[in-house]
Amino acid sequence: MVREALAALLGLEGDIEVVAQVARGDEVLDAARAHALDVALLDIEMPGMTGLDAAAQLRRELPGLKVVILTTFGRPGYLRRAMESGAEAFLVKDAPAAQLADALRRVLRGERVIDPTLAAAALAEGANPLTDRERAVLGASADGSTNAELGRALHLSHGTVRNYLSTAIQKTGARNRAEAVRIARDKGWL
Repeated sequence: MVREALAALLGLEGDIEVVAQVARGDEVLDAARAHALDVALLDIEMPGMTGLDAAAQLRRELPGLKVVILTTFGRPGYLRRAMESGAEAFLVKDAPAAQLADALRRVLRGERVIDPTLAAAALAEGANPLTDRERAVLGASADGSTNAELGRALHLSHGTVRNYLSTAIQKTGARNRAEAVRIARDKGWL
C-alpha cells in the first residue's frame, strides 16, 4: 500500500514516470533490467533481499543506475551501509513527497542527497565497529542458535564462532549475545 501510494504521488510530478514496482528485493534487478530504469527507489526492509543488498547488486550489475534508499529506519548505521552499497541518496519516509521528488531530480543531476539529521548522527556515531564476519555471525545468532549450530551453518569451527561472538559483544558494549544483537540492530549495524 505504501509503495503504491508513493508511486501515485511521484506519478503526479510532471517530469517523473514510475515505470515499475516490485514487492521483493530479489525482484529488483530483473525489473531494473526489464525497464531500463534511471533511478531505483528502495526500502531497507524488503522480503527476499534487503534494499541494501539489492542496492549492492544493482551497483555491480548496472553501475549507471542511481539508487535512492527511502526508509522508516533512520539509523546512522543504515546510512553508512547504504552509502557503502552504492546508494546516491538516503531519506526517511516521513519526509514530504515534494522532498522525495526533489531528491530524485538531484540524484539524476549527479548529486548525493542525505537526510541532514541522519548525516550528523552518522558522523557523531562513527563507523560500524563490526567486521563483515562479526556481523554475519552475530546476525545469524539472533535466532538463538548454539555456537555449534552456527558453526555448521556458517562453515566455521565452534571456537571461531565463539571468538567472533565474544568480539562482537565486546565491541557493542553488551553483556551477552542477545543484547549485542539488539544494540547492533538499533544502530543499523546488522
